[in-house]
Amino acid sequence: MPRILIAGYQHETNTFAPSLADWAAFTRGDSFPAFVRGAAMQAQLTGVNIPVGGFIEFAQGQGWSLLPSCWAGAIPSSYVTREAFERIAAALCQDVVAAATTGLDAIYLDLHGAAVAEHAFDSEGELLGRLRALVGPDLPIVASLDLHANVTPRMLRDADALVAYRTYPHVDMAATGMLAGQLLVRRFKAGRKEAMHAHSLPFLIPLNAQSTWLQPAQGLYDALQALDREYGTVLSFCMGFPASDFEGCAPMIWGHGVQAEAAVERLYALAAEPRPWQMDIRPAREAVAQALALAAGASKPVVIADTQDNPGAGGDSNTTGMLHALLAHGAGQRYPGQVALGLMYDAAAATAAHAAGVGGELDLALGTAVPTYTGQPSDPPLRGRYQVLALSDGRCTLTGPMMRGLTVNLGPSACLEIDGVRVAVVSGKKQLLDRELLRMVGIHTEQMRIVVVKSSNHFRADFQPHASAILVAKAAGPMAADPGDLPWTRLPATIRRRP
Repeated sequence: MPRILIAGYQHETNTFAPSLADWAAFTRGDSFPAFVRGAAMQAQLTGVNIPVGGFIEFAQGQGWSLLPSCWAGAIPSSYVTREAFERIAAALCQDVVAAATTGLDAIYLDLHGAAVAEHAFDSEGELLGRLRALVGPDLPIVASLDLHANVTPRMLRDADALVAYRTYPHVDMAATGMLAGQLLVRRFKAGRKEAMHAHSLPFLIPLNAQSTWLQPAQGLYDALQALDREYGTVLSFCMGFPASDFEGCAPMIWGHGVQAEAAVERLYALAAEPRPWQMDIRPAREAVAQALALAAGASKPVVIADTQDNPGAGGDSNTTGMLHALLAHGAGQRYPGQVALGLMYDAAAATAAHAAGVGGELDLALGTAVPTYTGQPSDPPLRGRYQVLALSDGRCTLTGPMMRGLTVNLGPSACLEIDGVRVAVVSGKKQLLDRELLRMVGIHTEQMRIVVVKSSNHFRADFQPHASAILVAKAAGPMAADPGDLPWTRLPATIRRRP
C-alpha cells in the first residue's frame, strides 16, 4: 500500500498590493482554513471543494495510506513574509524527514503557484527544490496548481508532474486534486518521470479576461481537453497571475505524456494567436448609471464587479469608490433597500454596529483610503449616518459551486444602510464569491435590483445564474484591471504587458 504525504501552501501574491501575508494571515482562519497540521488537516479538508479534498477522495479510492503534513492558506495580498514562508516550509520538511524514516512512496502538494515570498520570488519552486533535496531524484512529487499560477522552469524541473485548474471561476478544484492523483498513478506505472514539454506565452493576460465562461479562454480550454483525448496527455494552461513583479510572471502551457510536445505546441499555436483579450471595463459612475438603466426592466439583479478592490487578487476589500458612485447616482433612493454592496472590510465599523444593536444608528466613516498602483490613494471613507439592519458572528458555510462545504469565519459582521444602500460589513477579508456571504447579514440577492461585489470573476459561479446582467467596474483600488498599467521593475523585456 503506497504511503503518500499530503500538504498544501496557498497564496496568490500581488507584489503591488499594500498588505503583506505574515504568519498571522495564515493562522487567522477567516477566508481560508487556519494553518493546520497532522490528522486534523485531513479531517478538516476532506469533502471540501479544494484540491487536497479531491486528492484525499481519490487516494482513498485507490487504497493509499495518507500521511497528512500541514496545509497553509492566506487571502491574496502582497509578499509572503520570510517568517511565514520559513515556518510553513520547516513544518513540511520536518514531516517529510519523519515520514521517510518509516517509508514514503510519494508526495502530493496542494499549491497555488503564484506565491512570491520576500526572500524567494519563486517560492513554490523554492519549496519543491527543498523537498527534492530531501527525498532525492526518484521519489515522485506531484502537485496541483491554480489556473493563475506563474509556472517556472524550476517548478517543472523539481516536480514529477504538475496539473492546473481548467475553470475560472474555479469550480473544478477538487477535480484537479483527483487529476493529480491520476498523474501519480501514471508515474507509479511508468516507474519514472513521464515526458514533459512546456512553452510560455510572451504576454500577460488581464485577470478579468481570463474567465473560462467567456471567449477566448472558453474555447482554449475546450481545445485543451480535446488534445488530451487525441494525444493521451495531461495538459495544463495557466494564464498566470498578472500582478507578480518577478521574472517568472507569464502564462504557461505544459503537458505530460509520450506525445506531450506535439500536444503542447498545438495548444500554444492556438493561444498565441492575436485575440481580443481585453474586456469592457467601465469607470465606477458610468457602470452605476448603466446598471440603473438595466435594472429598470429586469426581473433579476444587475451585478457589478468592483474588480480593482478584489481581495482575491491583492485588494483589501475596503475601498469606497463604488459606494460613492452608488450614492452620487441616488441608486438607493431610486430602489430603497434593493441596492447592496459587499464585502466591506472594516472591523471598527462592524464592532460599532454590534455595540449599537439592530435598529441603532451610527455616525461613522466607512472604508479606507489605500495606496493604489497609480501612486494616488483610493477614494476617501464614506462619512455619514448608517442604520444597523442586521448582525452576524461572521461564520457561514459556503454553498455555491466554489469552495462548497468550506466554513469561513469573518468575525463580527453587520448590514449597514445609508441612503437606501445596504453594505455588508465584515471583520475579515473574503472575496464575495458565494451568496451565503451576503445572506449571513440578511441581504438576499433575489430581492435586490443592483448588487456590487468585490470580486473579479469568481462571483460568476454563484451570482451570474441569478443575475440579469453582469458589469465590470473600475474604481480606484490596488489591483489593476489592466496589467499594462502596473509599474513593473522585474518583468523580462520578452514579456509584453498586454496581449
